[in-house]
Amino acid sequence: MNQWEKNIRRTVPYVPGEQPQEEGIIKLNTNENPYPPSPGVFEAHKNININRFALYPDPAASELVRELENYYGLEKGQVFVGVGSDDVLSLSFLTFFNSKKPILFPDITYSFYPVWADVYRIPYECPPLDENFLICPEDYKRENGGIVIANPNAPTSIGLSCSAIEEIIQANQDVIVIVDEAYVDFGGETVLPLLEQYENLLVVRTYSKSRSLAGMRIGFAMGNKRLIQALTEIKESINSYTMSQEAIRIGAASLKDENYFQDNLNKIVATRERIKGELEQRGFAVLPSQTNFLFARTDKMSGGELFEKLCEKKIYVRHFNGERIRDYLRITVGTDEQMDKLIKAIDDILT
Repeated sequence: MNQWEKNIRRTVPYVPGEQPQEEGIIKLNTNENPYPPSPGVFEAHKNININRFALYPDPAASELVRELENYYGLEKGQVFVGVGSDDVLSLSFLTFFNSKKPILFPDITYSFYPVWADVYRIPYECPPLDENFLICPEDYKRENGGIVIANPNAPTSIGLSCSAIEEIIQANQDVIVIVDEAYVDFGGETVLPLLEQYENLLVVRTYSKSRSLAGMRIGFAMGNKRLIQALTEIKESINSYTMSQEAIRIGAASLKDENYFQDNLNKIVATRERIKGELEQRGFAVLPSQTNFLFARTDKMSGGELFEKLCEKKIYVRHFNGERIRDYLRITVGTDEQMDKLIKAIDDILT
């Protein structure tokens, strides 16, 4: 190794789901929304002045922030926006987790958390989920440098009650508690009402799932004004101009068509519950889901083998090789037509 190589920061990177480019595939592996964004988004896109692209965007993303504050009934200064929730979460790790004490997050959760901890040299520990893949609040009532909870959790799809999370927050008021609500719109219980009671709570959300805008990269955090200011100061110390002109305008427009938004959520939830029943009829064990995906396994075939056989049929789901979950597949809820093709493929493979 050359001397200069010893100074390179290294870590094991996060591995995203495949983004196959071939025609004719059914893509159920990255929890994208199968339905298009709202008509208001298309209208906003059509009316964007492309001459503005020659200018830097508003570093404060004021139009988007203002709409988010209004939508969620928050005060000015309680919203922070970033380039997807990954950007927001990464900056949150960097901003809030500076203790020598380990931060805590579950052993089975969003696999980017340990990557950020490694990159920023943050010590961490992972209390195990119980035998039913549930968080045990008692495991988080010990000395720590911060807590991160994905609720509903990924990849398990299970949501924790607001009261259970509040129990964790009450026991940890000397550190920041981040609740990652990427999937909450699909049936989870939000902790947003707790923002008024706990100044150490930060709630993070994304446009990538329920709002059909994964390609726009829009995420946001909501919390105490001092937390938001601290995040802003770190962001502006790295890169002030993170969000594009188009993302700001489209993000704001997406919040103005509530009926369309709720209709899409209802369609996805209805399809999810139907396909959960179809899988269970075929002997699958399927965890209760409050997300836009299902976490399922069958005794007829290993998760890895079923994953490969579905890929051969151009159906892409997600397989994780963790010790406790290697026989499970995470299956994004697509359209009814896509999910029917998935069920037919499973029948062909297993019979």
